[in-house]
Amino acid sequence: MGLTLAVLLAACALGLPAPAEARPREHGPLHRAVESGVLIPLSAIEQRILPKMRGSQYLGPEFDEEAAIYRLKFIRNGQVIWIDVDARSGRVVSRTGP
Repeated sequence: MGLTLAVLLAACALGLPAPAEARPREHGPLHRAVESGVLIPLSAIEQRILPKMRGSQYLGPEFDEEAAIYRLKFIRNGQVIWIDVDARSGRVVSRTGP
């Protein structure tokens, strides 16, 4: 058994995070676009939109890479609400639902 595998197994057994070199890299196209400033980070969009959605439960985001749109999904009183936000400008481009 190699040293890296032994370290990973020991870390898992102890509930520790994997060493940095063993973690998957998060440098996909979305991550690179956010890092370069082309797209606004999802966290910044969420900080602006979530307070406006009081009384709703946030179910999470989707990202349309082709359109560069974050789609935030909420539910309120059993009805789904979708809010589409331009990832370049941060502008809400559409809202469906109540």
